[in-house]
Amino acid sequence: MKFLIYSAGMTLQDYRLYIFVGLVALLAVIEFAWPIYRHKQRTYSRWGTNFGLSFFSVALVKYSYLPAAAAFALYIETQNIGLFNWLNIDGALAIILSVILLDVAIYGQHVLSHKWQFLWRFHRVHHSDGQMDVSTAVRFHPIEIFLSLFYKFVLISLLGAPALAVVIFELILSSGALFNHSNIRFGKRIDRYLQYIVVTPNMHRIHHSDDKQQTDSNYGFSISLWDRLFSSYTANYDADKDINIGLKESAGQKTQNFIWCLKFPFVGKNPRVSKARGK
Repeated sequence: MKFLIYSAGMTLQDYRLYIFVGLVALLAVIEFAWPIYRHKQRTYSRWGTNFGLSFFSVALVKYSYLPAAAAFALYIETQNIGLFNWLNIDGALAIILSVILLDVAIYGQHVLSHKWQFLWRFHRVHHSDGQMDVSTAVRFHPIEIFLSLFYKFVLISLLGAPALAVVIFELILSSGALFNHSNIRFGKRIDRYLQYIVVTPNMHRIHHSDDKQQTDSNYGFSISLWDRLFSSYTANYDADKDINIGLKESAGQKTQNFIWCLKFPFVGKNPRVSKARGK
C-alpha cells in the first residue's frame, strides 16, 4: 500500500508544473472573456514582476538545495517520524486527515502573517499589488516563501503526512490561490452558493481591499469553512461592488517594479507597528 501511495504521489508531483501552467493559461483566457474589472487593463510589467518573484523564489530554494515538501514528506515517512507513523495510521485515512490539517494550518499561518508585524512586512508585498488577477496569486517575497516552506516542514514532521497527501494539498493550495485571485466574474446567485464551499474571487477580493478591517478577513485559500468556523468571514457576492485593491501605504509607488518588491519589506514604516505604539 505504501509503495502504491508513494508511486502515485511521485507521478502527480511530476505533473505539477504542467497542471500549474495549464491552469494559469485557462484562467487568463477566462479573465479576458468575463473580467470583474473591465476598466482596468492587465500590464505586462505587473505580470513580469509577479511571475518573476515566483521564478526567483523557486530558483533560490533549489540553489539552497532545500527539498520540496513532498520529498521531505517521503523522508519523514521512511524514518517513521510523526503522529500518523507512530499511531500506524496510513492509507486513505492518513491522506484525508493530512490534507485537512495542513489546510487549516496554512489558514492559521495566513492569519499570523497579518497579526505578527515581522511576518506582515514580507506578506504586504503580496497585498501591495494595485490590481488583482491570476498573477497576484504568485506575488510573494522570497523570504516569505522560505519561511512558509520551513513552516510546512514542521507540520509534515509533526503529522508524519504521506508524500501523496502533501502533493495533493500543494495542488489544492496552488490551484485554489490561482482561482480566487483571478479576475473572473460570477453571478451573485452562483457566487453565493459557491462561497459555502470554496473561496471565490469575489470573496477573496475583500481580503485585498485597502481597508484594514476588510483585509483582516477571508484568509482562506481553498475552502471557505475555516473563515466561517473562526469568525473571519466577510460576505461579498457582488462583482460590481467598488473595492480599492492594494495598500494605502504603497499607493503611488512603483509596485509593478521587481526590485521595489524585493526592497519593500525593508523600507518605510510598518503601519501596524506605528498603530500598536500609538495605543
